[in-house]
Amino acid sequence: MNNHKFDEFIKIAKKLNDIEIIPLLMGSVGLEVITRKSWDAQDLDVHVPGDKRGWEVPPELSIHNWIDIVKIMNSMEYRLIDLHEHEFSKEGLSVEFGIIDTLPNFAGIQLEDLEIHQKGDVKYYLLNPDQYLCIYESSSKDSYRADKNNNKDIRKIDFLKHEI
Repeated sequence: MNNHKFDEFIKIAKKLNDIEIIPLLMGSVGLEVITRKSWDAQDLDVHVPGDKRGWEVPPELSIHNWIDIVKIMNSMEYRLIDLHEHEFSKEGLSVEFGIIDTLPNFAGIQLEDLEIHQKGDVKYYLLNPDQYLCIYESSSKDSYRADKNNNKDIRKIDFLKHEI
């Protein structure tokens, strides 16, 4: 498991907690935390509150508290490199923000079913294996993601089905 990326998430999550946001750690880093297995995470995927319509809303309006999040990321020396993807970069690490409120429509995951975790005084959400399976199965139907990830999600789906 890549502790550097998780440690960086915790630093970001702490600053988000300071503005009353409890982020959800998504993607391979989150999967690494719950499976204790390396998934060769390339970036950090952080979901925060936003408009449940997701892509239908202009990117500068789709994430609640976006201006504050930009200020936080700038204070941590991250640079916004793609507004549409809400992607920041620093020293080769990419951090992308998604919208937690899209989970019910995208993967059938209800927000009240998310479990809060804590590291020190930092609060964050993590998906459980069943929820990750829902995410990856939904993602595998998305041709953009399948092309972008070279079907790496299939390996994760197989692993999760076996574990569950």
